[in-house]
Amino acid sequence: MFETLAIIAIVLAVAIAVVLILAATKPSTFRVTRATSIKAPAERIFPLIDDFRQWTAWSPYENRDPDMKRTYDGAGRGQGAVYAWDGNKNVGTGRMEILQSSAPTKVVIKLDFLKPFEGHNTAEFTMLPQGDATSVTWTMYGPAVFMSKVMQVFMNLDHMIGKDFEVGLANLKKLTEK
Repeated sequence: MFETLAIIAIVLAVAIAVVLILAATKPSTFRVTRATSIKAPAERIFPLIDDFRQWTAWSPYENRDPDMKRTYDGAGRGQGAVYAWDGNKNVGTGRMEILQSSAPTKVVIKLDFLKPFEGHNTAEFTMLPQGDATSVTWTMYGPAVFMSKVMQVFMNLDHMIGKDFEVGLANLKKLTEK
């Protein structure tokens, strides 16, 4: 019996060590980017991003908790606008603040996740005219703390977050190409 427990303990210790070693090899920052072309002028797209109250119409995160509590503070839109949320395990708790708003081409957001995991990132939206369309890019980047690196051993953050960005961009496309 003791030998069996010792073997299990050794196997478990080796598995944990392997996970920690693999995590240590992950990059210290992450970046997720998705882009789409929208057949609408940037002036039609920009207000939907620059005003947090408009996010309920297109953000893929807004419908994951129907009882999510939202608060808006600071400026109504643009630089200084603040949006905080508190929701279930699917959305957690966090806060966003627009740091830079350059109509109609760029919005930079400070993005702070508080629960279930703390994280401090930056989100950027860029809108570049291309003929009768606008190229819209959604990027999020920030530091990859060690716990994030451990999670990356088991899941692909680019794929997971990127799918959400693709849905959000598709929603923006539907709203603005009408």
